[in-house]
Amino acid sequence: MAFLEIANLKKNFGSHTAVHDFEIDIERGEFVTFLGPSGCGKTTILRMVAGFESPSDGIIRFDGRDVTHLPTNQRNIGMVFQSYALFPNMTVAENIGFGLKVNKLPDGEARMRVKEMLSLIKLADLGGRYPWQLSGGQQQRVALARALANKPQVLLLDEPLSALDAKIRASLREEIRTVQRELGITTIFVTHDQEEALSISDRVVVLNEGRVEQIGAPSEIYNFPRTRFVASFVGTLNLFSGEVLDASTGEIKVGTQKLKSAQPMSGVTPGQTRALAIRPEAIVFEAPQHGRNSLAAVVEEVNFLGAIVRIRANLEGTIISLDVFNDPNHQLPRRGEAVTLGFSHDSLLILE
Repeated sequence: MAFLEIANLKKNFGSHTAVHDFEIDIERGEFVTFLGPSGCGKTTILRMVAGFESPSDGIIRFDGRDVTHLPTNQRNIGMVFQSYALFPNMTVAENIGFGLKVNKLPDGEARMRVKEMLSLIKLADLGGRYPWQLSGGQQQRVALARALANKPQVLLLDEPLSALDAKIRASLREEIRTVQRELGITTIFVTHDQEEALSISDRVVVLNEGRVEQIGAPSEIYNFPRTRFVASFVGTLNLFSGEVLDASTGEIKVGTQKLKSAQPMSGVTPGQTRALAIRPEAIVFEAPQHGRNSLAAVVEEVNFLGAIVRIRANLEGTIISLDVFNDPNHQLPRRGEAVTLGFSHDSLLILE
């Protein structure tokens, strides 16, 4: 039995259905991220898990206990919001200890717990400061410590890093992951940032218009997207179409050129059109090789991006991007130059 079970969860706002039959089982200590664009339902699901919203249908269980209709204060959750939500008239230590005071923990134990939390978030010397005396990143660490102080069963983080600049976000997300692993707490993290989701999660749930598009490990989501939405939303991807020649062997025609995919095609007949995808980093310049796909194309643009050079090539009207490492000893192709692009059969994805 999973530690956190969500089954057939649905949320209606009037005639609009914001969440459609959402299901997931989350193991104890697992870090799961809900990823998707604004309005996809990820925060609504989080608020139902927290008890801030009542489901229209479905069940939520913590460690076998049905909490679907329990109030928030009976669920033993920790919640971190985007806006920090710290009390400006309280010190850092008082903010962290607020929940402990509400739960009437003895003063000695509360002080010890606050000290542990300050050490955990690496602000041991700043307990006497007020929120306005801290940076945004420090304030969010205080909010995290406050959420963890009562030793919740489940930690919920609602886009906690979106108000911070890029460098602080990258640093703080690693700190959150380190703390989560150290405490072994079951965590749900909500974000629209694909890099955040891929870098710190055990599993990623990709949502679109209130429905699950795909659930899987970060590498699975990135390397093997199942739908056009996942393929286009997670990472940079070349999307184009091809005509099926032989479903049993994975042969597909793009323009006048033939390609092969290692991915099986079930229920597909010759002549049907399927959506194809390939990551820019999977493509290289090479002479045609046996056992690999080759495409003849013409270079349209060469864009220098620092460590990476992104090249756009025209394949009979279809634009293909590929990424190559910046090597000062290697001459890049020029605009208008005819080139051959090569990639493995495994790299060509056939989307649902």
